[in-house]
Amino acid sequence: MNTVAELKELPQGDKVPFEAVLVLKRANIRKARNDSEFLMVELGDKSGVFHYVCFANSRLFSFFLNLSEGTVLRVQGSTDHYQNRFSPSLANVEKVPEEEHHRFLENLIECAPVPMEELWAELQNFIKNIGHEKLRSTTADAISQLESAFKSTPGAISMHHAYRSGLLEHTVRMARAAKAVLPLYPEVHADLAMSGILLHDLGKALEYTGDLATKKSRAGHLQGHVVLGYRQVRRAALTCGLEEDLVERLEHIILSHQGELEWGAAVKAATAEAVFVSMIDNLDAKMGMVQYALRSTPEGQEFSDFVPGLGAPVLVK
Repeated sequence: MNTVAELKELPQGDKVPFEAVLVLKRANIRKARNDSEFLMVELGDKSGVFHYVCFANSRLFSFFLNLSEGTVLRVQGSTDHYQNRFSPSLANVEKVPEEEHHRFLENLIECAPVPMEELWAELQNFIKNIGHEKLRSTTADAISQLESAFKSTPGAISMHHAYRSGLLEHTVRMARAAKAVLPLYPEVHADLAMSGILLHDLGKALEYTGDLATKKSRAGHLQGHVVLGYRQVRRAALTCGLEEDLVERLEHIILSHQGELEWGAAVKAATAEAVFVSMIDNLDAKMGMVQYALRSTPEGQEFSDFVPGLGAPVLVK
């Protein structure tokens, strides 16, 4: 069996037969310029993903169309490239019976590069170092209510930190960055900003679901992580007796951390702490895309594939 990373390492121009066990991440219907429909199929394992264009006249079109995200597949085909991107030809695809899934899970679930327990211990240390007692207890209480999901949830479906424990990794990296630059901005309430950072994406633990392929839950579709996180944090703040002014300012961080209304923010950042958190969030999201491109691009390739969140490929060589 081949991995996605191994297939991408093979030289362009050589059509090499392969067999792999992969997860269907998603299959979205698109329209070509001539209005004909095709499926953009994303398949992957823990080593990476690739896209397969399946046209309506293909015998695989209805097969992929009727599959659920997260389906485990045995795929046979040959390597190929289109515009310098890995774009294989598929000859045969079949579902792997559920009773056989356990044989492949270790190779299918992509995880954060740092072990989850190390990230969790670091997160707990950041909580302990929040000096304001009620902000500290609010942060600890809100996160503890969703501990299991917070540890394993991806940071996003596809944009950044889109793998198991990606939310935890993103949160810890933001806290590291904040700790380094907070001394430069004395007007920012350090404890409030750190609490906001640790809680800003908490709603994603409720928004996302699925082990093999991440998708939005019912609550994720109907409310979204900003609202879900706001509610979770408000409940913890009131339980812990956080002062009314700090409750309002902490809620504002959650509601505005996306930065722009068109990116999903409920309001624009209007406090020093909210501006600070939204900027640190954007920084780590973008750098997370860069880091992923650097470690997942095949050796010898000068640029990564196009990164949608950056609007460009990344120079890796």
